[in-house]
Order: sequence, then C-alpha cells, then structure tokens
Amino acid sequence: MSLNSLKKLFADLSLLFCTSAFAGPLTFTFTDGFDSVGEFGNPSNTIVNLDVGANSRITSISYAVNVTAYDPSWLDELSFAFTNSKVTEGVILEPGLGDIVPGTTDYSGSIDLVLNGLDFTVGVDGILRLEFFEYYDDDDVFPDGRWNFGSITFGIEPFEEPAPVPEPASALLVAAGLAAMASRRRGAGAKAHRTS
Repeated sequence: MSLNSLKKLFADLSLLFCTSAFAGPLTFTFTDGFDSVGEFGNPSNTIVNLDVGANSRITSISYAVNVTAYDPSWLDELSFAFTNSKVTEGVILEPGLGDIVPGTTDYSGSIDLVLNGLDFTVGVDGILRLEFFEYYDDDDVFPDGRWNFGSITFGIEPFEEPAPVPEPASALLVAAGLAAMASRRRGAGAKAHRTS
C-alpha cells in the first residue's frame, strides 16, 4: 500500500468519524392523538419508546402540541416525561403550567437541557421513553385529557466509543513494517535504475 493510499484511507476514516459524531435531532410526530389518563406510572398512560442509540445523550427538546383537558381537569395537569428506559434519569414537562382551566389549546417551546443542567444519557438499550400522563388524576372524568396532535424534537448527541490506543509494541511493529516496505521500494527502484 503506497503512502498516498494510506493518507487517503486516514482522510476517509476521519470524514466518517466527523459525519457520525454530529447526528441530527430526532422528531416524534403524532397525528391521531392519545389519552392522558392518570398520574405518572399509571398503566393506562400512553408510553412511546424511541431508539436513539446506545448511551446517547439527550441535550435539548422543542415541542409544538395541541392538547385538550376535559372538565374538571385543567390544561395545567397535562404532562409528559422523557426518561431512560429504567426511569432513573429524565425530565418532566408540563406545557400548560399555570393554565388552571379546561379546554383545548396549542403549546410550543424549547429547552436547552445542557444549559439548564437537565441533560442525561439513555442506557445501553438506546431507549428514550416518553410517558404522557396527568399531574393530578381527577377521579370523576376518564380520560382526564388528550394529546390531539403535535411534534416533539429531541437534540441527541450520540455516544462515541473512544478509539483504542495501540500498545507501544504494536505501534513499533507497524512502524517497522512501514520502514521495511519503504526500504524495499527504494532498493527495487535503485536496481531498476542500474539495469537500464
């Protein structure tokens, strides 16, 4: 393999690393809607699992949703959590915080999780778990609310395995092999030059 081929190989590998290190955001869009039934952990709540890649870091969120709270439930109570699959790390978001009225409305916003110290990593299974729930469960209405339609976009930083560092003995072997190839080429070039 020539030195130019090696340089091209290293350039191609570095390009591959750069393109994989900057994955784009992941958008979850829903159009049919789903009910918001009980408090966090209620088995009737809607749960969505998104595969974002093993050990990926969740760095931001932006959302635009249309929701309905059925009387006597309030818009303030419609919540969703996004966590790792074990529910040991994550964030709870209440888009209508402070709207203590029933009804239907739109909410949108964005949060830089890193800036606010809320970023977290998913586990080795790569699952980002979303649960849509009610902050307060009104017993006299079922369901309490509905997430009608919308989209939620997550900023995701993929986990990059650190490149293995070659052992000193391996590095010396590679260097010796390259030096031997270079001297063999020079010797072959000089021999060809003498016979002509």
